[in-house]
Amino acid sequence: MKTYDVAVLVGSLRRESLNRKLAMAMMQLVPPSIALRLVALDELPMYNGDLEADRPEPVNRFTASCAPADAFLLVMPEHNRSLPAVLKNAIDWGSKPAERNVWRDKPVAIGGTSPGAIGTAVGQQHLRQVMGILGAHVMGGEAYLSAKPGFFADDGGIADEGTRAFVSAYLQRFADFTARLAPR
Repeated sequence: MKTYDVAVLVGSLRRESLNRKLAMAMMQLVPPSIALRLVALDELPMYNGDLEADRPEPVNRFTASCAPADAFLLVMPEHNRSLPAVLKNAIDWGSKPAERNVWRDKPVAIGGTSPGAIGTAVGQQHLRQVMGILGAHVMGGEAYLSAKPGFFADDGGIADEGTRAFVSAYLQRFADFTARLAPR
């Protein structure tokens, strides 16, 4: 069985980011057909077309890390009912130049958590629109979770058995989706 390389982008730079914790908890639940790896966003400068002729080294490292991925898992908080600027910035760098768009034709799953009742639902809808415009295959369904106190277990996993089962099933659907759609 092939193991698919899935690049994980976390749309938060906070040290104690709930979404970084969620991404790490997802790594404990991933099916064997996909391997998750974090791709750092913290060194990327703000996108500026003037830098295209001589791209900064952090941009080259970022796109070199993303380009070979079979698929992407985007885990994000919601900022003002949209996606966080750090994630949008990374998406912009990865989409340029158009002929080297790292997102095109790649399977994408979106997830996120926040303390609020609707998790990151509205921001995820905006992200879904952005990724679709860039030619990514965005998996249907949603994984927006409300992280109340006690959401994470002492070992960094998800404490609630029902939520753990939901996230496991979501990741299995993503593994199946990736197997069907990942570029050969």
